[in-house]
Amino acid sequence: MSAHVIADDAEALDVAAALAEEFRVGASARDAERRLPREELDKLSASGLLAVTVPAEHGGADVTTLTLAEIFRLLASADGSLAQIPQSHFAYVNVIHRQGTEEQRKFFYAELLAGRRFGNAQSEAGTKHVQDIRTRLAPQPDGSYVLTGVKHYSTGALFADWIPVLARAEDDNLHVAFVPREAPGLTVIDDWDGMGQRTTASGTVRLEDVEVPADRVLPHHLTFQGPQLHGAVAQLLHAAIDAGIAGGALAEAAEFVRSKSRPWFESGVETAAEDPLLIQRFGELALQVRASEALLREAARAVEAARTELTDDTAAEASIAVAAAKVQAAQTAVEVASALFEVSGTRAALNSLNLHRHWRDARTHTLHDPARWKIQHIGRYVLNGTRPPRHGLL
Repeated sequence: MSAHVIADDAEALDVAAALAEEFRVGASARDAERRLPREELDKLSASGLLAVTVPAEHGGADVTTLTLAEIFRLLASADGSLAQIPQSHFAYVNVIHRQGTEEQRKFFYAELLAGRRFGNAQSEAGTKHVQDIRTRLAPQPDGSYVLTGVKHYSTGALFADWIPVLARAEDDNLHVAFVPREAPGLTVIDDWDGMGQRTTASGTVRLEDVEVPADRVLPHHLTFQGPQLHGAVAQLLHAAIDAGIAGGALAEAAEFVRSKSRPWFESGVETAAEDPLLIQRFGELALQVRASEALLREAARAVEAARTELTDDTAAEASIAVAAAKVQAAQTAVEVASALFEVSGTRAALNSLNLHRHWRDARTHTLHDPARWKIQHIGRYVLNGTRPPRHGLL
């Protein structure tokens, strides 16, 4: 596999905008038919976007956090499912940044620059809670490891070249094992049955005595022993996806009202777009979308500032800023995607038009983690100066 190498932030944004417009064309049909976006992901890989956070000294563009968030917002405005697939990719690139040895970084950065994709095998079903990870990484006499476990919600795994697997070692500490997609004993099952984000293929990964060399294992538990941005960046990308879904839904609603909706007879106007009550509602929805996008940019800047000088205080500021952006974007995505029908009228509910994909994507994606806990952490920080905890969801 080969890929274009993006030079800088400006080129990254241009490439993302062009791909978003291309991906928008078939988004509804892919969702309706549950046609997995293999061709689109190959184009994403070839474009170089998946390597934009590779450090400059290793040949990458090392784009800012603001640019990375905007890339995801643009892609999600076209296709919420497609944008979700590389979210874990960048989260695990950050694990390599933070915990990889120089040799591991050199190897995986080259893979990224060649267009290789990371999936994920992180969450498990039926455990006590989301951080109750039971997949085991057992050491072998020669220094290698053997992986055993079952993972669920494994977004991106079906399309990946490498699958980062979250597992516990003998000492119960969390590690990430990077496993080739075709490794013996690793099976990816396309059994995702979500009402939304239907083409993410977020199914099951089974690991049956999968052999992993020592140099493909990273100590993820060390990420959270000091100030960290792992959770903030991961959540920022989720917020960007929600903001993108909201913006895409608003744009489609506006186009529908301009071209297909009829004015209400009491309005006395010739077109639905002239109806003052619809104009009012679109203004309200646009304010929500703009607020989401503004908070997203503010959060990205807070993360970037913390990258420059990482301390407990800057990491806390970044996490709180991202939490605020995530809460706002999640609420906005669900509200705007629902209001699409309110402003568009009865015809918008036709199943054949598939306008409900925006709401299904928003409602499904915003279930990743509860906004109510983010609000709790924001409140504690503002009222008592309590820093948010260190974990991958903040």
